[in-house]
Amino acid sequence: MLDIKGLLVVRGQGPHAHRVRLDALTLRQGEICAITGESGCGKSTLLEAIGLLLAPQSLDHYHLGPQALDVGQLLAEDRQPELAAVRSQQLGFVLQNGGLLPFLTVRDNIQLPRRMLGLSRHSQAVDKAVEALRLGPLLDKLPQALSIGERQRVACVRAIAHEPRVLLADEPTAALDPNNARRLFELLLNLVGELGLSALVVSHDWPLIEQFGLPRLGAVNGEGETRFEPLA
Repeated sequence: MLDIKGLLVVRGQGPHAHRVRLDALTLRQGEICAITGESGCGKSTLLEAIGLLLAPQSLDHYHLGPQALDVGQLLAEDRQPELAAVRSQQLGFVLQNGGLLPFLTVRDNIQLPRRMLGLSRHSQAVDKAVEALRLGPLLDKLPQALSIGERQRVACVRAIAHEPRVLLADEPTAALDPNNARRLFELLLNLVGELGLSALVVSHDWPLIEQFGLPRLGAVNGEGETRFEPLA
């Protein structure tokens, strides 16, 4: 579903530049992998590069989906309209703060990605996600009426509403207490498995990652550089 090799991203310039490297990553359908490391090491930078929000300095290859779409070629040729289509259609994002629109109900927040892509309102994937994350009673409420945990659950459903190939979540449990963080993580894992997605989750909560036994890409810090490598 996702196959990346030789990814390098550079943030900053000159003596303040910081390089973020990913030698290899392969994610199969239904697989979820955690990206871990200390604060400021480049976890979010790596996720943004994989999510096509940052252009890499160099890249060997990037293939996405069952047909192995050559995203690396699109990046090399700077084909921005096609890259934007990949972002909006095949990738789903969960932000730390949820990012819900306050003037839309939960139902309309969830439906927004489908409306923007001209998709039909009904989606079996969305129905499954709403059920898996127990959001049925909240659909007609505004975000301000929800708890932080509830908003994050809504953000997870909105991220998959357009039925992407890969879900990218940046610290989805950062604002939650340990019990709610564990509950959201469990629900997120169930959602990925139920819908057959692939997922990358940035997290600094190592005990939570270990509790669920997820494979990890861990940060190895060096002089002006962080390399992300698979950890046992």
